[in-house]
Amino acid sequence: MANPLSQEAVHEMAVKWYGGLDAHVPEPQLLALLEPDGLEMQWPDYHVQNIDDFDGWYQRALGIFFDELHTIKELVVTPSADGTKADVKVFVNWKARVWTHREAYSKFLDLDIHQTWVVVPSADGTKPLIKFIRFDDGTPRDGSDTL
Repeated sequence: MANPLSQEAVHEMAVKWYGGLDAHVPEPQLLALLEPDGLEMQWPDYHVQNIDDFDGWYQRALGIFFDELHTIKELVVTPSADGTKADVKVFVNWKARVWTHREAYSKFLDLDIHQTWVVVPSADGTKPLIKFIRFDDGTPRDGSDTL
């Protein structure tokens, strides 16, 4: 059986995660990539502490962000010695348009973002699951509006 916390397995899962966000996939497709027990996500404007919070965050994101494109620039996986988790450093470029209710125009975002993830093996040991995400920083690129 392949190691679910290998660089390759985590990168493949991250591609699915960001691709799902970009395509605004049905929520169950993203839930399949998450570890519900102890799930936490620290976004600049939203703190997810369980699956119900995730639903609120995702539904909000679907309503304000569009034309999204995440491009993974770097992803470094450091598995724990006992194989129960891996710390992941993610550097991703995110392009999107954002619309705020009652605003006349949308904004264009082009941000270089650093995140910290913790991934764990699924219960059956076949795939990595996201247990924790923290938005560490986001730097606007030239031509980007601010969030």
